[in-house]
Amino acid sequence: MNTKPAFSGLHPIKIKNARIFYDGSLQNLEMLFDQEKILQIAPEIEVDDDVEIIDAKGLAVLPGLVDTHVHLREPGYEAKETIAAGSRAAAAGGFTTIFAMPNLRPYPSTVETMEPYLEKIANDAVVRVIPFGTITDDEAGRTPTDYAALKKLGIHQFSDDGVGVASGDVMQEAMKKAVEADVLFSCHTEDMNYRAPGASVHEGPYAKKNGWIGIPSACESAQLIRDLGYARQIPVAYHADHISAKESVEALRQAKRDDVNCTAEVTAHHLLLEDRDVQDAMEKMNPPLRSHEDRMALIEGLEDGTLDFIANDHAPHTMEEKTRPMDKAPFGIVALETAFPLLYTEFVDRQKRWSLKQLLEWMAAKPAKRFGLEKTGELREGYRPDFFLADFDRTYTIDPADFESKGKNTPFGGWTANVCVMQTWSEGRPVWTRKDK
Repeated sequence: MNTKPAFSGLHPIKIKNARIFYDGSLQNLEMLFDQEKILQIAPEIEVDDDVEIIDAKGLAVLPGLVDTHVHLREPGYEAKETIAAGSRAAAAGGFTTIFAMPNLRPYPSTVETMEPYLEKIANDAVVRVIPFGTITDDEAGRTPTDYAALKKLGIHQFSDDGVGVASGDVMQEAMKKAVEADVLFSCHTEDMNYRAPGASVHEGPYAKKNGWIGIPSACESAQLIRDLGYARQIPVAYHADHISAKESVEALRQAKRDDVNCTAEVTAHHLLLEDRDVQDAMEKMNPPLRSHEDRMALIEGLEDGTLDFIANDHAPHTMEEKTRPMDKAPFGIVALETAFPLLYTEFVDRQKRWSLKQLLEWMAAKPAKRFGLEKTGELREGYRPDFFLADFDRTYTIDPADFESKGKNTPFGGWTANVCVMQTWSEGRPVWTRKDK
């Protein structure tokens, strides 16, 4: 069931015999919804005979996840991913809202390029896809984009992901214009002065042992510190992408003490892996997997609120690209279909370090709030009917061949997950159902 069914008007549906994640915990409740909103959540709900009943015995109903950092590659790089395949991958991972990064061809920097992109999303996506505009025209780092013009199309978030805005003068000008337009910046910080040609992994003893050229933490943290300095003077809504280094965590911690309007994300792979796990280009991503000390700082930063939520930097590539030598292969891994199962397995089920409530806040409620999504990220009456059904009694082995994504580039093949996404609903419609072998 990978397509949206055609409902004529509103079609009320009740889920029974499920454990519904409501008010912070899994509870034996029923849920009534249509294609506009959740109508009722209660221990028992009486309905008319014309209401469809779904028996979800043995399953949990969880709020649809929100990922604010996804690469769908279309237009321009359809061999890697498409809007259709990437949105199915999102649904397969429990995500019902994703934000699509703008490093595309053509870049969605103008109304003329954004309008057909929005139309393509409307036609092809099975979950809600919200595109970013660019911070600078075509991510060239020279001229701020016309944020006000794109905002009229509903674009409230902007990023030059894949590159940092190198010029401090341009960044300050862009921030001032962003304040005027009341839009949010989601920033990839990377000072290329710190990155040598062919650099592929974290700079440290492990890189040296393997003969790889390393990327120092300052490549990320120096530009982040610069931007946070500007944000102390210019009240821009600033979000830091895929934080990887302990120096970045500390810079964000201090900025929050100073009441800077900033938030930050961390990826599942930076929480689960570190530089010593790198074997080949399948573990190559930007920013790179860093040291054990860095990974612990990320986990602790997420737990204490310095880092605000989890986003995954889903970055599909062809296998031909990812099997090249380390210095020639592109950065990035796919993540949408593995993030929730692996984070739940490691931190909730095995370590007992996090609660399910914490994980869902970091993967749904908190990103929804920061990115201005109303009535999203929780299961409550009146909220969007976006959710997924999960089986917490089912264990499975991750096999990239089963991915909905065109990208199979993951370091997690063969890993075991102790929760299984069974079905995903977007706007009260089933958009993806697991197909068992």
